[in-house]
Amino acid sequence: MNSRNPELSIIITSYKNPAVLRLCLESLKKNVLCDNYEILVLDSSTEEDLEMMMREDFSEIRFFPHKDNLGFLGLVNEGIEHAKGSYYLILNDDIVIKNKSADILLEYLKNNPTVGIIGPKLLNFDGKFQFSCFRFYTPLIILYRRTFLGKLKFAQKRINYFLYKGRDHDKPMDVDWVMGSAMMTSRKAVGKVGLMDRTFFMYFEDVDWCRRFWENKYKVMYYPFAQMFHYHRKGSASQGLLKAAFNRLTRNHIQSVMKYFWKYRGKPNPHVENN
Repeated sequence: MNSRNPELSIIITSYKNPAVLRLCLESLKKNVLCDNYEILVLDSSTEEDLEMMMREDFSEIRFFPHKDNLGFLGLVNEGIEHAKGSYYLILNDDIVIKNKSADILLEYLKNNPTVGIIGPKLLNFDGKFQFSCFRFYTPLIILYRRTFLGKLKFAQKRINYFLYKGRDHDKPMDVDWVMGSAMMTSRKAVGKVGLMDRTFFMYFEDVDWCRRFWENKYKVMYYPFAQMFHYHRKGSASQGLLKAAFNRLTRNHIQSVMKYFWKYRGKPNPHVENN
């Protein structure tokens, strides 16, 4: 690891889970093969046990604790502002990388300058495939995924289309957007596109960012030859609309949905698919 003049900056967003963060950091130290990288951990609502772990067990890692909850977007933006590398690997703390996965993404991004964001294949910890690339949301997709309508045949067809279920997920493909839990981009591309939109405190920041990369003529790629494990915590998912008023995460999700659709009202999808 080279924190003075790194080529790759690994930016990890963390929130109140030192055990999970430890697994993430240990996987990076074991499985990132290039020497020219740095790790930055940005933590929201920092508690004493996590701060002590970072100070005693990972003192070589750049650590940015915060008293308040900055949200995923706030941590990512701050990480980019502090990063020294030419490329940024953005990870949630619940990611455990497999051997060479970071190196594989970096090599592809370096050799394909038209690609602005690249995401790996994500796996559950039992090794089962996890959907991590998607088409852009429509109001109907939101409705189908949150109500009983999603069980109907016509709705399932639209959801499958949203999930790229008709595609081979063992092959690379350009997609509308990739999950922000694990994505890589470059300093040059971010310099053109800008940081994540602070309008979105929680949810849809990754969707919006990928859309802006497409608007700026950068591709967004799903690249399954790089694989990572992801403990997918679904704080607001799979709940009915009637429960929204009683769940803060769900309310945040709905607010971001409304902001997203308002921002892109009347605008066409900037990603024109070849097939």
